[in-house]
Parts: sequence; C-alpha cells; structure tokens
Amino acid sequence: MADLVVRSRRVTTPDGERAAAVVVDGGTIVAVLPYDAVAEAAEDVDLGDTALLPGLVDTHVHVNEPGRTEWEGFATATRAAAAGGVTTIIDMPLNSLPPTVDTEALTIKRAAAAGQCHVDVGFWGGAIPGNAGDLPGLHAAGVFGFKSFLADSGVPEFPPVDATQLAEAMNAVDALFVIHAEDPDHLREAASSPAYADFLSSRPQDAEHAAVATAVEVARAAGRRAHILHLSAASALPLIARARAEGVRVTAETCPHYLTLDAAAIPDGATEFKCCPPIRDSANADRLWEALADGLITCVVSDHSPCTPDLKRQDTGDFAAAWGGIASVQLGLPVIWTAAAGRGHTLADVVTWMARRPADLVGLRNKGRIAVGADADLVAFEPDEEFVVDAHALHHRNPVTPYAGKVLRGVVRTTWLRGGVVTGDDPRGTFLAREI
Repeated sequence: MADLVVRSRRVTTPDGERAAAVVVDGGTIVAVLPYDAVAEAAEDVDLGDTALLPGLVDTHVHVNEPGRTEWEGFATATRAAAAGGVTTIIDMPLNSLPPTVDTEALTIKRAAAAGQCHVDVGFWGGAIPGNAGDLPGLHAAGVFGFKSFLADSGVPEFPPVDATQLAEAMNAVDALFVIHAEDPDHLREAASSPAYADFLSSRPQDAEHAAVATAVEVARAAGRRAHILHLSAASALPLIARARAEGVRVTAETCPHYLTLDAAAIPDGATEFKCCPPIRDSANADRLWEALADGLITCVVSDHSPCTPDLKRQDTGDFAAAWGGIASVQLGLPVIWTAAAGRGHTLADVVTWMARRPADLVGLRNKGRIAVGADADLVAFEPDEEFVVDAHALHHRNPVTPYAGKVLRGVVRTTWLRGGVVTGDDPRGTFLAREI
C-alpha cells in the first residue's frame, strides 16, 4: 500500500496537463495513473478541478541568516515559500554574516538553518576578490555554484569582482557562476530624491548590457557556465542570443517584478518598488516576455530580498538611500500566473519557467516535475480564484511588498513536501547538495 494518492483533473506533467492520479510512497512519486485508477493508499485526496502542480524551485532567495535575521530568516522565508507553492529554495551567499565564501561559513549557515526549514534548502557560494582558493572546497561541500557581483553589492563584506578576478574564480573550479550583471562604469550615484525616474536613470540598460558582455567573454575564455541573474534590461537579449549561438554556455533568468510592474506606474516615494537592477517600462517587459516564451530567458525566480521597513526609507521616500530588494517568494506564482494567463500562456508554461527549468539549472533532477522517481513535492492550486494582497498576511518577516492591494489570480491551497503536507508547524525541510 502506498502512502498517498493525489487525484486531479488538471495535473501538470512534463507532457502537459491531464487528468491523473499521482501515487506517492516514501516521499517519492512511484506512479502517475489515470485519474480514476484504483490505487491502494493510506490517504486518497481528490482535488477535482483544482490544479496539481509540481512544487516550484526558487534558485534566487536571500534568507540573510545568520547575522541579519531582523531582515529575514530560515523559518519565515521557508514558511512563506511553502505558502506560495515553492518547495525548494537555493539561498544566496550574501547578506548573511558571515557570507558564504568558504567552507567554515557554509558550516555556520547550515547550523543556523538546522531544524527551521519548511521546504528543502540548498546554498550558493560566493566568489569575491581573493577567495579563488576557497572555491574548490566549497564546491566539494555541495554548493550549487558561485555568485559574483560586477557592481557594488550593497554590503561591504561581499565586494564586487572585476573581469580579471571573475576569470580567476572561473579558472579555479569547474562550476556554475551566477552573476549580478551591472557595470559600475555605467552607473551613476542617484540623487537623494523621492522621484523614481531619478533612480531609474542612475541605472540605465547600458549598465546591464556592458556587464553581460563582460560575463559572456570571461565565460567564453574560461569555458565555464555563466548564468545572468535577475535580467531586467531587454537590450542585453541579442547579446545573450549571439553568445549562445556561438557555443558560450550562458543562460539568463528574470523575476516577477520585471515582467509585471511598470516604471511609469511607480509613485514617487514608493521605495517598496526599489530593486537593482531596476524595474523598467512596459515595452521592456514585453520584450522580456517574448524572450521567456522563446526560451532565451530560461526561468523566473523571485530574487526575494527583504529588509526591515526602516531600511526602505518609507518615512522620506528617498530612493537613493533605500535598500534595494523586493520580497516576493510567497507571491511569485500568482503574480506570474495572473500576467501569463492574460498573455495566453498556460499553467504548463508557468511550471516550466518556475519549477522545471530552475531545477535543471542547478541539476536537481528529482525536483520541479511530476514524474515517476521525482520527489513528491506537490501544490494544489486554484488558478481561477482571485485575492487581494494583504502585506500583513504574508509569512516573510517584514510586511513590505510592492504588491500590497493588488488583485491577483491563483491561490495555493495545499503544499506537500515529499508527500507530507506543509503546515507551518513542523519544519521538515532538508538540506540539498549539488548532485555529482
């Protein structure tokens, strides 16, 4: 007898949407049967017309623990993730203290996270000036790759690299390098101002284009994989397309805010919208959607980057002084589904962008899909139900979000992690390591 059967007339599998019964035993999917098939199980859940999706995989989350737990922490971030249908996160190396730039820091971070995680958690390492010698050991310890900034990160303990230092890191270890691509020579200091237009003009598309070019050429010379994080500048897309056609192993992601928010609609002083690179105009977003549909942009992830409300400078509305980051790990699925459905995309498309391809990026073969042998990470999702975002009802630590008051489509009803319902009371997430 199996542990669990979950039936739905709308199951999103790698072959498309169909009626099916997903059979789970020992935390693993052991069969995908016709909807009305007889299957002996300790529990049989029939969702009817409620959709059944694989758990999402978010490879771009800043948890900030240890060291800045007033911003966020593993308990709150992973509970928010589960509430949003995300069953796997990969934590970024910076904003925690110490940053994850050597094996000792990784050990400290894992100890801080132990017993707190409501979803499965993996870790990125950091490549900063002077730590190339630490990268092979970190890679062997199971990090999924290495993050670098080409411009200031916002925290002094995680300085940026230049092209020479990035090349040194890439030559030190055969790994995936994920890159914050803004070129400091094309950035200018934003004036102290509540005007969003002033902040936007300080971080032009040229800054992303130039940094993507640097990342591409370093990856080409080193023969390494490079992944462009949180792409917001559509002007860089042709460069990425050419590089891929020439055999450079470069991929790119974007985020819900770049696809769904419009610079022209951001009120002055609304610093909850500040992120780096910045939200641009709707025409730029249209081009990002086209690249996503074409597969040039491979995945959509949150870049969940929270802070305390005071760091957002909401009292003054000063974009220059405010912390840049948007907390959205709980909202990414309905944000993207609302916009995607309006553009004629399907739930299968959303699952490809937010579950299967992020899992593939980091080599998690048993995540992000409903298939025999995969982990039984599942989400019951009401795609047609609407709700109004209440910031205080979100589970991340600080109730700051640019989506407050917005009407979104799609409600997560239940999240299963390896066949067990995530309740928020019993953290059962495990640590993930890079599969060799």
